[in-house]
Amino acid sequence: MTTANIYAPLGAVTVLRVVDGLINVKTALVEWNEARQTRKALAQLSDDQLEDIGMKRADISKI
Repeated sequence: MTTANIYAPLGAVTVLRVVDGLINVKTALVEWNEARQTRKALAQLSDDQLEDIGMKRADISKI
């Protein structure tokens, strides 16, 4: 019977933290870009169209 190695290889935790950090940066960039595209599309609507969806022009910057 063998026992499992319960210790991570040297540097594995550091690599995991770096990968997690990169994933978090990518996620933040994707969310920022989606919000930017939404603000851009909303800015092209007229005030009447914005009112139809329950928004005012000042609300666009809050997205």
